[in-house]
Amino acid sequence: MASTTLIDHASELPAQSGAEPPRHEDLYAKRKQIYPKLAHGKFRTIKWIVMAVTLGVYYGLPWVRWNRGEGIPDQAVLADFSSEKFYFFFIELWPQDIHYMAGGLILASLLLFLVTSLLGRVWCGYTCPQTVWTDLYIWVERAFEGDRATRMRLDKAPWTANKIARKLGKHAVWLVIAFWTGGAFILYWHDAPTVAAGWFTGDAPLTAYWFAGILTLTTYFLAGTMREQVCTYMCPWPRIQGALTDEQALNVTYRYDRGEPRGPKRKSESWDDRGDCIDCNQCVQVCPMGIDIRDGEQLECIHCALCIDACDEIMAKVDRPKGLIAYDTQIAVAARNEGLIPPKHKLIRARTVVYAVVMLAIGSLMAWGLATKSTIEANILKDRSPPFVTLSDGRIQNGYTLKLVNKASEPRTMLLDVSGLEGGAFKVIGMEHEGSDTLELPVEAFGVDRYRILVVANATVPRRQVTFTVRDAATGETDVNISSFRGDEQ
Repeated sequence: MASTTLIDHASELPAQSGAEPPRHEDLYAKRKQIYPKLAHGKFRTIKWIVMAVTLGVYYGLPWVRWNRGEGIPDQAVLADFSSEKFYFFFIELWPQDIHYMAGGLILASLLLFLVTSLLGRVWCGYTCPQTVWTDLYIWVERAFEGDRATRMRLDKAPWTANKIARKLGKHAVWLVIAFWTGGAFILYWHDAPTVAAGWFTGDAPLTAYWFAGILTLTTYFLAGTMREQVCTYMCPWPRIQGALTDEQALNVTYRYDRGEPRGPKRKSESWDDRGDCIDCNQCVQVCPMGIDIRDGEQLECIHCALCIDACDEIMAKVDRPKGLIAYDTQIAVAARNEGLIPPKHKLIRARTVVYAVVMLAIGSLMAWGLATKSTIEANILKDRSPPFVTLSDGRIQNGYTLKLVNKASEPRTMLLDVSGLEGGAFKVIGMEHEGSDTLELPVEAFGVDRYRILVVANATVPRRQVTFTVRDAATGETDVNISSFRGDEQ
């Protein structure tokens, strides 16, 4: 609707100016196919290593075993919805521990902010899933179709048996990788060996097939066909990062103070009165986003630094110093351009200190909380209707529901004590006990049990607080809940 309105309004302009009305297709830029050339150098090597490590962790982590006791999947990382628990090696989180997950997300965000303020979009260039899988898909593409020039010729060539075989082979491997990616994801939500064994026999949960299919398709299209469009149009991070960087942040930068004026150069020509850039366009050809780093800061740039490798290789060939494109700061380039000595780079500055301090505070709180996290949890809920009952002997009875959670991997015996009422007594329905003595309550491993408790006291006892104390008979770990006791005087 917005496009139609724009065209309709634009069509009114020719009557006033005599200009030809814009056509619909002129309002949108058609995507240009990008054929990134293989770069060689230290940053390309780093990207290969990061890709291998991150993919290895993603595909292999669900198969790492961790002993959790009888009846619990021995999986190191597992979001077990059936038991409503999340396992991460020695950490076990229950639904009521959701604040730890929130804290983890906040820490991850702050870490991303800190890294961006120091090294720009290094996350986008090396560890973003879109970047990693796109890099893998381009590697497969090169294996079937060759490097940049060969791929370009192949796409322009008429369809032959050889071209069809190369294209089909590439897409077949892409689909296999996409399937592995979707299949690996569902292993984080179910016991990996069990789901893998039942996958091809139809015994896996229906949700496993559903989500594996969705992720297979999204991986295939995002990494195989959309590629740089995801970073440019779908991802919000390029827009956010502008508020997180400053003139002291290290970014992949074309040092125009050294490179300009640029232009082709012959061996016999002097380097006087010209820059080091010979306008070879190698930095453009290796860029997976298809941009020219020499145009300055751009939203599309993911700071993969492949242009640094390409430029350094050319500088070595023309016998000029490396680093025409390098990690640098805006303030340093501007200073050199004016003939000044650039200031020393500051890693420690206001925004990096704030991010680091907040991360340290949140991380310390989470570590302390996890270290001291209780493995038992007791919640007491008083009956509201009726609030009390008068017994035949004149005593007052109040009813309560005790929810008792055992977060340990072994069965435990809990000791229940009810105090705060002079002459009061309690009993648990279904257990032979009535009095003020401590009562033993068995709880299964990772168990959640509910008990109905009846507390009685003399009619003369005013409204008071009653204390329910649950204590582990073996370790002494204790949880205390306080509720009210009501009677006739209310």
